[in-house]
Amino acid sequence: MLSAIINAFRVPDLRKKIIFTLSIIALYRLGSFIPVPGIPVQALSEAFNDPSNGAMVFLNLFSGGALSNFSVFSLGIMPYITASIIMQLMQGVIPSLQRWAREGESGQKKITQITRYLTLALGLINAIGYLFLFQSPQYGVVLSPEVPGWFTSLVIVATLVAGTGFIMWMGELITQRGVGNGMSLIIFANIIAGFPGAILQSAITQSVVLTVLIIVVVLLVIPGIVLIERAQRRIPVNYAKRIQGRRVMGGSSTYIPLKVNGAGVIPIIFASAILYFPAQLAAFFNVEWLTTMSNALASGWINWLLNFILIVFFGFFYTSMVFNPEDTADNLRRQGGFIPGVRPGTATMTYIKNVINRITLPGAIYIALIAVVPSILFTVTGDSLIQAFGGTSILIMVGVALDTMSKVESQLKMHHYDGFFK
Repeated sequence: MLSAIINAFRVPDLRKKIIFTLSIIALYRLGSFIPVPGIPVQALSEAFNDPSNGAMVFLNLFSGGALSNFSVFSLGIMPYITASIIMQLMQGVIPSLQRWAREGESGQKKITQITRYLTLALGLINAIGYLFLFQSPQYGVVLSPEVPGWFTSLVIVATLVAGTGFIMWMGELITQRGVGNGMSLIIFANIIAGFPGAILQSAITQSVVLTVLIIVVVLLVIPGIVLIERAQRRIPVNYAKRIQGRRVMGGSSTYIPLKVNGAGVIPIIFASAILYFPAQLAAFFNVEWLTTMSNALASGWINWLLNFILIVFFGFFYTSMVFNPEDTADNLRRQGGFIPGVRPGTATMTYIKNVINRITLPGAIYIALIAVVPSILFTVTGDSLIQAFGGTSILIMVGVALDTMSKVESQLKMHHYDGFFK
């Protein structure tokens, strides 16, 4: 591991990408502590200490504490995630989006552009909603009387929307010029930022022994998660020999690697965004019954059941979006490849689809359990460290770390250096 990190900094291009990525993340974390003008931050921060306000606590976790600070990055990455979910779902029902998705880079640019506009629109809705919510009796934020209220409100909303656009821009910069997926790394940084405070709070409010026990359990669980995240079902593929002139083509063997958890952490993020969407609506409309419903969806058996069902559903949904058995079977047929014992064409497509379904179900159940079980334990123990070190957080961190390490690995292999994975 240490030698791979040293090797990464020996490659000039890779070193620049790593430094650039770390610089953008540092800039993002700095922005999480810069408060929006006109908001009494102390009074707002105290309101977030109420554990019954589960929905806002979760949104604050994914913003890295920026929401409780009411910083310029208070909205975090959630508007972009919600917009991405909407665009993914719409591709299944809107023909033009389906056509753009098949056009490659040009079509993806159009989808990305619409996603950006939708992110800003959702950011505007959230910003107005949070402004109304935080001025309610539940939070008791009072704007300064020295400046007209409408002007302060306008500045707050404009700042939050601009912060959302800036986060989206930073995430895309990391993806294009840095290492790894920018949006995933921002979520990773937000989760990591909450750990020191959660450990300290657990040691003070609970006990040092329980805190150490939780940390040990987490450290023991991580290798198991890594093992399953890297597990594959390999479908063997043979290529028939072809003679072109004096050259013999084909005759080789390879395989199609299908990950047990092909969707990664996306199903958890999608399910979380849907379950906490009522919290965003409650923030906008500030209606009592909607707030009650959002808090009910944020914790308890309703949250556990819906979370489990949605994660399994999105596990199948996202896997079907990123891997098309029909295209794979068609490409194999054109290249002269075949699966031993399976006829090319429709039979190959059916075989691959069946294999995907068989491995996706246990993979989806696995990530659903990882997400739900720690929530149940948190309800039983009330330890804030379990909430911060929950299965969702661990899975996101491990998934993002493995994805980033894989990208660094490919760069190291190109320069003939040993990577992270042996």
